[in-house]
Amino acid sequence: MSFTGNLQTVTFPDLLQLFSAGKKTGTVNIIRGNIRKEIVFKEGNIISATSQDAEEDYLGQILLKTGRLTKTDLQRAIYMHKTSGKRIGQVLVEMKLLSREELGLFLKQQVEEVIYNLFSWKEGEFIFKEGQLPATREGLVDLNTMNIIMEGTRRIDEWVEIQKVLPNDHQILRVVASPQVKSDEVTISLDEFRVITQIDGTRTLQEILAQSPLGDFATSRAIYKLMLAKLVEVSGAKEVEVADPREEDSLFWLLLRVYAASFTTIQRTLEKKLGTENEKLQITLANFRKGIWAYFNGVNHADFPTNFEALKRAIGKTPKETRTLKLISGLNQILEEQLAYVYNYLGIEIRKQVAADIKKEVALPLAERREIDKKYDVGNELYRILKEVKVTKEVL
Repeated sequence: MSFTGNLQTVTFPDLLQLFSAGKKTGTVNIIRGNIRKEIVFKEGNIISATSQDAEEDYLGQILLKTGRLTKTDLQRAIYMHKTSGKRIGQVLVEMKLLSREELGLFLKQQVEEVIYNLFSWKEGEFIFKEGQLPATREGLVDLNTMNIIMEGTRRIDEWVEIQKVLPNDHQILRVVASPQVKSDEVTISLDEFRVITQIDGTRTLQEILAQSPLGDFATSRAIYKLMLAKLVEVSGAKEVEVADPREEDSLFWLLLRVYAASFTTIQRTLEKKLGTENEKLQITLANFRKGIWAYFNGVNHADFPTNFEALKRAIGKTPKETRTLKLISGLNQILEEQLAYVYNYLGIEIRKQVAADIKKEVALPLAERREIDKKYDVGNELYRILKEVKVTKEVL
């Protein structure tokens, strides 16, 4: 038995509660953009958790964070790991950088961090496969799921308080030259020491987060405590160039409306013809829900404003010189791939019907933003893709 869903409708703590109360055994994959996390349950308890493309979850980053490993040692271990094909933990033990007992403790900590970082996720697709367990027993743990829920919830509450103190994205942080403290000695944690060395009076919060090896939560918490202790303060803000924001907003609005309608039409057709319980179809759709498509999937009138703001924030992180080209070309590539799936598995007639349905759905938003459409050639490029028939060798 397997089932799928989205964290927008079933929160991550509720998902854990479901597996714990039902004493479930199996594996759940949770996907958001390029990040994929896998958690394995046995009779309701967590025995494993892994992560792909989430650097803060990596074992090496945890060892750096705790000061147990230097960057040089980690680089050597990663090189041996890649050349030998052995697990990074096994390499660290063979290089005598960790004992087997230490490795076990750090692997447990890694599993916990993979899970705790999921508590801040408000969206993401999940697929649960009942009965699926790892092929090997190496690196397995035994964590009480209810205890994990309690600690994760506590961290979220702490995060709310942290956010109240942190500066905005463009404010520069500096170390206070003459801190007003009650004694001659100042005690800070290892995390706070690592973060304060990143604060040089020229970097913003976002730049410090990008440089820090600790992950966003640990770094933000350290800055929060340093600011409360009046050891770190805001010193001005960086100027941010905004080139014609109304035009960019209008373009993002149009793209969200047009491609959300297109992707929803394709998904609805595939599920109607192949069945919503088709496991391979759900995996295929989950693979599409990576990167930018996560902001376009299943958008309706109620959640459109939320998705619009989320899309603006995500695209705003890319260089302004290339963001428009990247966004439009990326969306067109996704659309071509999805239409190829429709053609491969449902035939040319259904492919034509889907193209016709999409044209009906996008006609109104293209008309409402006619000037933006003409300037960026959104409609013509989309119609070209709808007309061309391409195939893919992938199978469901």
